[in-house]
Amino acid sequence: MKKLIYVFCAAAALLLSACGDANVKLSDKEAALKKVVPPYVHNTVVATYSFMATEGLNLYEDVVGIKEAVEAGSDYTALMQKAGTDWRAMRHYWEQSEAFLFGPAEKHNIDPHIDSWPLDYNAMNALLANESQMKQIEEEGGAYVGDKLGYALKGFHAAEYLIFSEGQPHACNLTKAEAIYLVGIVEDLVQQAILLEDCWAGEVNTVKEAMITDEEGESMSYGENYGEYFINASHPQWKTYQAVAEQIIAGCVDIAGEVADLKLGNPYRGSDNGGDSEYLESPYSRTSTTDFVDNIISIRHAYCGAVLGNDCIADYVKTKDAELNSKVIATIEEAITLIEKIRDFELRAQNNTDVKAAIDKVSQLEEILDDEVLPLLAK
Repeated sequence: MKKLIYVFCAAAALLLSACGDANVKLSDKEAALKKVVPPYVHNTVVATYSFMATEGLNLYEDVVGIKEAVEAGSDYTALMQKAGTDWRAMRHYWEQSEAFLFGPAEKHNIDPHIDSWPLDYNAMNALLANESQMKQIEEEGGAYVGDKLGYALKGFHAAEYLIFSEGQPHACNLTKAEAIYLVGIVEDLVQQAILLEDCWAGEVNTVKEAMITDEEGESMSYGENYGEYFINASHPQWKTYQAVAEQIIAGCVDIAGEVADLKLGNPYRGSDNGGDSEYLESPYSRTSTTDFVDNIISIRHAYCGAVLGNDCIADYVKTKDAELNSKVIATIEEAITLIEKIRDFELRAQNNTDVKAAIDKVSQLEEILDDEVLPLLAK
């Protein structure tokens, strides 16, 4: 019985320490790691999702205008150009969030919901030709798209297909069905972006709240606050600041691996060498390499902070191993430079030496984070 009481008390003490209780002194390590969490939450995660959702609202306004122009038979060239610009802007922030796809993005399947590819063209064509379904999309909008359509028929890439061709926004040639579908896709896309912000911030502004509230006044909000969970180390999955820091770096490891092995690797290897030359992330807008650069920038923001001078994990690593910290930062910058050197990725990725150089450098970054930074945090 005494042993059980001791174990219970020890566990309770650890939990109080992890939650940053004012009456419990944190270890030096926990205190140092605690400092990096609020800037990470507010200036990296919440800020990125907030900008993404705001750009999404701009895109939604564009596509509603496009639909109205299609129905009226009027010119919408300028609106289509603006939709292309706003899609890219929203996409930019999404790709810069991919180092933190844990938490709500994973729990609520928001990542595959808005960023699955390739598209299912056969199903899309059947959908556009189905008058009954198109009527439902027109009436229910994002609710129908979000709840009733599979991942291969919604999200960034479905919208991209309807907005872009060969890297440029389409001319004024959308059918009424396509315009209706585009509005539904974008409404659902924006709602998911707002939910990501809401899940990390605990609230959103009134304009965004209205976008995730139905006609009956029911909110789509999950009622979560991952920002508080991280800042207080109060989630069952992250009970210490070490666990929080390890999760931040694990998110970086995951996206580095995805960029090297899949996003760059599959098109580079091609179908003759265990890859897939059709596995292109943003083939219609031709922004794939911009996506990859933003993915590495998401790692830089997670590790170094999105705002210069903020406390960050790099500060902690530097106190323990300055050489390792310098190596991480240098490798991040080298990876960005090498990806930026790639030209016409969507047209000639296979066996491209510039692509191979980028793959090797991003793989090196993945290994450093996984084999050196994570063990350092665990000491």
